[in-house]
Amino acid sequence: MKDKALIAIVGRPNVGKSTLFNRLIRKRLAVISSIAGTTRDRIFENVDLGNYQATLVDTGGLIYGKKENIEADTQSQAEIAIEEADLIYFVVDAGAEPLEDDFAAAKILRRSKKPVILIGNKYDGQDAYDGLSGFYKLGFGAPTPVSAIHNRGIDELREASEKVLKKLKFKPGEIDISHEEHEDVRICFVGKPNVGKSSLVNALLGEERVIVSEIPGTTRDATYTHLTHNDKKFTLIDTAGLRRRGKIERGIEKFSSLRCFSAIEQSDVAILVVDFKDPISKQDMHVMQYIMEENKGIIIVANKIDLREEEDEKNEFASEVKDKFSFLPWAPLIFVSAKNKKNVTKILETAQHIMAERQKRIPTAELNNFINKIILKHVPSGTKRIKPKILYITQSGINPPEFVFFVNQASSLHFSYKRYLENELRQHYGFDGTCLKIVYRSRTEKKA
Repeated sequence: MKDKALIAIVGRPNVGKSTLFNRLIRKRLAVISSIAGTTRDRIFENVDLGNYQATLVDTGGLIYGKKENIEADTQSQAEIAIEEADLIYFVVDAGAEPLEDDFAAAKILRRSKKPVILIGNKYDGQDAYDGLSGFYKLGFGAPTPVSAIHNRGIDELREASEKVLKKLKFKPGEIDISHEEHEDVRICFVGKPNVGKSSLVNALLGEERVIVSEIPGTTRDATYTHLTHNDKKFTLIDTAGLRRRGKIERGIEKFSSLRCFSAIEQSDVAILVVDFKDPISKQDMHVMQYIMEENKGIIIVANKIDLREEEDEKNEFASEVKDKFSFLPWAPLIFVSAKNKKNVTKILETAQHIMAERQKRIPTAELNNFINKIILKHVPSGTKRIKPKILYITQSGINPPEFVFFVNQASSLHFSYKRYLENELRQHYGFDGTCLKIVYRSRTEKKA
């Protein structure tokens, strides 16, 4: 069974795709406008559909006939989303008769042979087209009537989606990849184009398993390969290079970024590969931010040291990494040369150590003895009139290590004190190379 479905929302411009997207994910992420074609890039977000979890993709409107470059780009993105999707939401305007673009989109969807749920959006009572009967001509049966803006018909859409996902044999239940038990250490290589991610994978494998080229962007998809080193199993995930948003080319490269983020999601340890001869860029920092949001293990790998092997240059580069990633003093930095296979096995050894740190469990009694000592050393500082008081702490999960602090009023705990607590946890228990997930809960609240 597959874990998570990919659902693409498609249709001509201004039928309410982004409004439906925001309604399903329960937050305002996609930009909404009455101006047709507002959505240019595809937007991705996880969504719960009854007993199933999926990744929802909002796409730009499908337009046919003469198109300017940006419209062609938008259509290309939408067609790629259709190609990659497991299920398609085909959105039409229930307040009007089907147009030529609706029929053209339907033709593409029938050709894709993907499961399609036809959605008649803007079904707002008297304004809706009588009975939606005209949309039967599209060839997908009766439309599911919804009003995304007024939250009507959404539960019915979720139920219809659940039936399709069950038929497609997706795995029911809440999916949390990071907590699944598995024997291998899953390592994801991410970074800008042409920093040597594929070369590193090949160097570790000892063979040319992944295509390598000096042309940036050679890797389009995330590739998974398996390796055993010192009796330990690893899965190496090579990803497409991530460019700045404005530099991403139209077509299949757009979808590569989704595959990259999905690969990070499925990994235990993310390797940010940087070029030793280049300075740390904002894009490197953006990628690192995403890795941290996913609470992964982190290794920074400086590749191509064969081009600059002087010790002073290494020290200078290490100082730059320390400065740019000052919020990650616990993340190891490894200098390697994929070309000469120098130091590459240290990546596996470090990843194995980080994985052990991610699976570390601390007994609750020991944690509370520890927290009582550090509170005596530094009394909690607050932000409100109520003086914050930490009641107790427990470890609620591993991979990543997750801790819950129960506080009399969590909202009053100052951010600097939260940082102090994490620093003390790390100093006492290690957790080298891995993000920690720390939750603060009030005595009278479920979450804070």
